[in-house]
Amino acid sequence: MPDLGEYPFSSDSPRPRQVLFAIALLVLIVTSAVSLWQQTRPEPLEIRVYPPPPTDTPTPPPTPGPLTVYVSGAVHEPQVLSLPHGSRVMDAIASAGGPLPDADLDRVNLAAELRDGMQVHLARQGGTVPLLATGDPRIRINHATMEEIQLLPGIGPVLALRIIAWREAQGRFSNMSDLDAVTGVGPALLRQLEGLVRFD
Repeated sequence: MPDLGEYPFSSDSPRPRQVLFAIALLVLIVTSAVSLWQQTRPEPLEIRVYPPPPTDTPTPPPTPGPLTVYVSGAVHEPQVLSLPHGSRVMDAIASAGGPLPDADLDRVNLAAELRDGMQVHLARQGGTVPLLATGDPRIRINHATMEEIQLLPGIGPVLALRIIAWREAQGRFSNMSDLDAVTGVGPALLRQLEGLVRFD
């Protein structure tokens, strides 16, 4: 059996150096891998939650106020009345005590919607055409009486007679230009009458 002392290990043997080199190389590889991973890893995703924009609450429309109307003619209690918005001519007549026995209901549009400040005139049977037979506040210039024409602004009895005389001579008014042909009616008065007369 050979004597182990015959083969002593020297510090100059290459084996320890190889082991140290391998360890250093392994450390270098691990360090490089960790550094590369840190450099190439994805940035963390930032999630932001935005609340929905506030919505404007719509403002409810104002509640219409009551209507003030004047009921005249063949009713039991002619008077100025305050009625709810959306009321009809038949409501105004009923609130004025109802029609008289000789009232001519066929010449009134009972279903017409009331407007603030209007007059509802219920004619008697055989009487003149009511001023607001259809619930329209405009004066029917081709049918109105002298008294009804004088309800228009700027028109007195003399001018009302001239309007009736022109109507009887010419047949009827068709528009505002025809009305301007009456002596005493000029541009200033026509501006006042805009929207207040009808030509049916």
